[in-house]
Amino acid sequence: MKDRAVQDAEDVRVSWAVSLKVEVRRLRQEEKLRTRPLYEEVFSEDSRSFVDYYYTEKTKDNVIYAAEEDGQICGMLHLNPYVLSVNGTEKEVNYIVAVATQEAYRRRGYMAALLRRSLRDMYEAGQSFTFLMPAAEGIYLPHDFRTVYEQEKRYVGVGEESTFLLQATEADCAELSEAANRYLEENYQVFAKRDGAYYRRLLKEYASDGGSLMLQKADGKIADCKIFMPGDREPEKPKIMVRIVDVQRMLMSVGVKSLMGVCFCITDPVIEENNRCVVVMGTEYSGVMLMDSKQENSEGTITIAALASFLFGVKSADEICMEEGVVMSERMKGEMKKLVPLSRIYLNETV
Repeated sequence: MKDRAVQDAEDVRVSWAVSLKVEVRRLRQEEKLRTRPLYEEVFSEDSRSFVDYYYTEKTKDNVIYAAEEDGQICGMLHLNPYVLSVNGTEKEVNYIVAVATQEAYRRRGYMAALLRRSLRDMYEAGQSFTFLMPAAEGIYLPHDFRTVYEQEKRYVGVGEESTFLLQATEADCAELSEAANRYLEENYQVFAKRDGAYYRRLLKEYASDGGSLMLQKADGKIADCKIFMPGDREPEKPKIMVRIVDVQRMLMSVGVKSLMGVCFCITDPVIEENNRCVVVMGTEYSGVMLMDSKQENSEGTITIAALASFLFGVKSADEICMEEGVVMSERMKGEMKKLVPLSRIYLNETV
């Protein structure tokens, strides 16, 4: 099984215009299986057993958008839901996976249309941001996604077989989730919350490709866990990209170092409501507070993509000022540095 690289090879220079013959819509539950032939065509490296798992388990609660032409599904995009902890607050966030276009229908703007529709629906649902694992970053940069994390999955290595002897079962899932959440809360700002259902599904995912989750115990309690997969595995670090969905909710998710206040404008070519002038203020005690302002009060302008790089700690205020469409006064740079970015990220989910 290849990592969940979103593998639509559509030309990134394609026009946003979409053929009038195509309909982009959210599929009903009973229609989801109609996308399996496209999945198997585009993600041919995935084993049949993994695809069986995906269409049995993940489609129970995900959302699938399809681009249809003359009743035929020629493109798709899946939203797999997760509950993330973001600075200690639980947020519903969608993982975009299985973005695909049938080869004969590529370069017609279907991927852009699917992204636009899904982003609009996520905004209406009150979600702060979304994330994906790209086949290539260049595909999603024009749609304002930015790389914020490289996955580091932990596999049982040579010589560790005697340490990780126990194969996890459903009976271990509750203890696993409690231990994992404790560790993640102490070390990360952004991560997927675990519960028994999370691990029961994960065990099925690994088993679909002949793998398992192996445990190390100390004094009868789970002390560590690693993934076992058959065969040799080359080191790999798949990237994770994020896209801000609701700029107000996103700004209110970060912390503040000390008393601050700054006014600036935000630009977003897709979600019109994000185009606004805001005053960001707060203290280390209150967190971020927001209010709308007039453009004449603005001390600068930030694109939605640059803001993602900044809020997730990838770039500093000085660095994003080098991007096209970003302008900041020196005072604004100083105030922005008082925000605490979401730089400690742990998003190692595959699908």
